[in-house]
Amino acid sequence: MSKDKFTILKSTAVPLPVENIDTDQIIPARFLKATTREGFGENLFRDWRFTSDNQPVKDFVLNNPAFGGKILVAGKNFGCGSSREHAAWAIYDYGFRVVVSSFFADIFKNNALNNAVLPVVVSDKFLQTLLEAIQQNPKTEVTVDLINQQISVNGKSEKFEINAYKKECLINGYDDIDYLLSLNKEIREFDLAH
Repeated sequence: MSKDKFTILKSTAVPLPVENIDTDQIIPARFLKATTREGFGENLFRDWRFTSDNQPVKDFVLNNPAFGGKILVAGKNFGCGSSREHAAWAIYDYGFRVVVSSFFADIFKNNALNNAVLPVVVSDKFLQTLLEAIQQNPKTEVTVDLINQQISVNGKSEKFEINAYKKECLINGYDDIDYLLSLNKEIREFDLAH
């Protein structure tokens, strides 16, 4: 399933300065019954967003109308825990296209990349700069430039790493199948030559 192309994203951001956010906190296990990717966003961080009687938790950042945007800025070690791909589905379905942290669990990082969510790893210092800027002014815009692999806020920037193959897929809106189909001409030429 191909997604939107990703080159440069300028957006406000949501600060969630909590470390060790695991996949069960991102999308609780009781919501994993669906077989399609749609609809998971409404239960993103469900147990943090709502009380047991489904009332919004007033001091949780996703319930604060001052914060919004397509970028989630989270604490260190985001996406640890189980390997559930549903965590990336929930983040995408909610509307986030980038998650920024100073460390991601490897399985979550790969699941995010496979589902058109860009995990941006920054230094602890730059993460603090981002969180402080957003918390001081919720209208602060963050720029994520995938082509140049750079994230910027208020005139400060930092480079980030990404696998070259996944970068190409995001830029072109490809999933793994789309990527193979994009090579159809080269595959045919190779086949005819051998």
